[in-house]
Amino acid sequence: MKTNHIITGDACHELPKLPDAAFQTIIADPPYYNVLTDETWDTQWHSEEDYLAWSMHWARQCIRLLKSDGLFFCFGQLGKREHVFIHLMSHFCTEFQFHDLVIWDRAVGYNERRDSFTPAYEIILVLRKSEKVKFIKDAVRIPYDEQTIAAYLKDTRYKDKAARHQHLMAGKYATNLLRVPSLKGNSKEKCGHPCQKPYGLIEKLILCSTEAGELVLDPFLGSGTTAVVAQALGRGWLGIERNPHYVKMATQRLKERLL
Repeated sequence: MKTNHIITGDACHELPKLPDAAFQTIIADPPYYNVLTDETWDTQWHSEEDYLAWSMHWARQCIRLLKSDGLFFCFGQLGKREHVFIHLMSHFCTEFQFHDLVIWDRAVGYNERRDSFTPAYEIILVLRKSEKVKFIKDAVRIPYDEQTIAAYLKDTRYKDKAARHQHLMAGKYATNLLRVPSLKGNSKEKCGHPCQKPYGLIEKLILCSTEAGELVLDPFLGSGTTAVVAQALGRGWLGIERNPHYVKMATQRLKERLL
């Protein structure tokens, strides 16, 4: 199997060609179903049932490809138009092992909605293949500011000041609420894909679930963020993307990163 490589093709056709248990982490950001109504790849199904059947098809392959201690992250969204993800999570968790539900706080919401709250988050459903998984908590600690460190060091409940100082300097453990600003039009990171995820968000997912040299799979590579992050972190990667325009976009981003 060739790695550090983009496969131009449909995930449902390409995933079955890959070997069992080859990937430590899988990050999937599939079409959300009739959310971006101007995009043909988001409106290609005749019904919710068709979309759910399609989703189960590629997800079964992802679970097959996952190592026994690996994690499978799947992005989704909830809202008035995006309620199908509730059914998708139910389908996934009925057949596969649930591990966690992560909230991506986008910091900035979507466009205002007339008759509902403005959506400001997306969901990352985390699935596993077995009870024992690799999760590296220390890799995604969040730094404390100097004032907080100083205040906590004054807390008399902690007798071992040296150990307390070491912990505070390492930062607090991340929760399953990840606050990473979404990419706006004027962002230097933005490259033209309507659903591009921030580098910092994907970085957290890869850091917490892999070590150097391990393999990451993205079956819907899009703009290539997963590949760019994995390569920068010294992980192997494989991406699948059926749109040649986005393949070219991802390839260019990888080249620019290597310069």
